[in-house]
Amino acid sequence: MRRCIAPASIMLIALAGVAPGASAQAYPAKPVRIIVGFPSGGVTDIVARIIGQKLSENLGQQFVVDNRPGGGSVIASEITAKAAPDGYTLSLISTSFAINTGFYKTLPYDPIKDFAAVILASSAPQVLVANLSLPVKSVADLVNLARAKPGQLNFASSGTSSTSHLAGELLKSLANIDLTHIPYKGGAAVMMPDVISGRVQLSFLSLPGTLPQIRAGKVRAIAVTSTKRSAAAPDIPTFAEAGIAGYEAASWSGLAAPAATPKTIVARINAEALRALRSPDVIAAIERQGADTLGSSAAEFEAYLKAEIAKWKKLIVALGAQLDRFQ
Repeated sequence: MRRCIAPASIMLIALAGVAPGASAQAYPAKPVRIIVGFPSGGVTDIVARIIGQKLSENLGQQFVVDNRPGGGSVIASEITAKAAPDGYTLSLISTSFAINTGFYKTLPYDPIKDFAAVILASSAPQVLVANLSLPVKSVADLVNLARAKPGQLNFASSGTSSTSHLAGELLKSLANIDLTHIPYKGGAAVMMPDVISGRVQLSFLSLPGTLPQIRAGKVRAIAVTSTKRSAAAPDIPTFAEAGIAGYEAASWSGLAAPAATPKTIVARINAEALRALRSPDVIAAIERQGADTLGSSAAEFEAYLKAEIAKWKKLIVALGAQLDRFQ
């Protein structure tokens, strides 16, 4: 399912009046680097490659993915923030970019002042699943049981500070319930057997990798973490529609550039990326990763990014959870 934030008609902006230091030729005049803060093969990396390939086809210059994993994407973000602001270094940032502002006492960059938001590209929901023996078939059931047995229900995540961990903490905060967090070192392949066996009762997992077990009746799906139902599993409700107002813990991604990148170049990249995200082959390729294509203006993505940073920072500060204290 494709959700588009931006108006249907977004015009390309000519590069007249480009700031000093930017190429006087039509952008792009040479290959463009897209930095990704995670190893190759993950969803963020794959989405970057899908978008980069389409931009290369449409603009006649290579958009090359440069994987710089480490620090939960902090290393990649620092490289981007300090790169020349000429449009030839971009970064596909993700939910971790917003989460890091709360988990780290200090960062080697300012997440707002040092970046120019370009476009919100995609969003992939997680799904909360339950062991079949747990008497929970809906969000309402879960809330009622958790309130009757505070602290006695547990949920597994892929690790402390992970998006699946914070998805659970956000649920606890908004629903006013107490669940015990069980951090794992790994994803669905590690956690799923324990959910099926009942070693853990609940877990937040990526939707695509979990659907086979849900459809086989090995675990029960409770809700997805996005604001809208996923096209891949339209029968699974969202937390928001189940009554948890303001709940959203999807894994989003978007393009960003160094802060001083000329606005004309940001606008050009935005328009071309939006055109790419509307291509049927790009939509299909991203949906195969369990994500939805989005699309926004630069201003809309900036507003969304600020809201995400504020949301996660507020939650993490309330938990008293700074990353160095977890280790």
